[in-house]
Amino acid sequence: MDRTATHAGPGYTRRRLLGVTAGAALAASVPAGCGLFDGDPEPAPPDPLQPVLDEALRLAATYERAALAQPELAKRLTPLAADHRAHAAALAGLIGATLPSTAPSASADTGAAPTLDVLRKAEQQAQRTAAAACRQTSADRAALLGSIAACRAAHAEALR
Repeated sequence: MDRTATHAGPGYTRRRLLGVTAGAALAASVPAGCGLFDGDPEPAPPDPLQPVLDEALRLAATYERAALAQPELAKRLTPLAADHRAHAAALAGLIGATLPSTAPSASADTGAAPTLDVLRKAEQQAQRTAAAACRQTSADRAALLGSIAACRAAHAEALR
């Protein structure tokens, strides 16, 4: 008796069953390989904390611009800008982002220097952004975001 001709079921030989199985496996793998050698892969979606990072960089630049335009406030505003730069560095490290190699030029924005009231309102909005992100993130990220939200709230009070 030929072992390859042994029936695996009604009307099927082992060879036929193996052939059908191999064909099905090959057919299933073809679509998975489509695009394998195509161009660049799709970029990963931005991290949900990227807006908080971007906001920290904008706030730091705004403080720096205000300090340059109003030298009498520089001693008061420079530490707040430094806090936002530190937040940006911590967030970048957490999400694997790269910070700009140089700080944005404080003179790049030709608009009027922000007033303390404008800075306070920006801090309040930024505090809400960080608090919302804190509520929506994982526990390992929440500690940093909670600290950033608290610092932004303290900045808003310091600007009164």
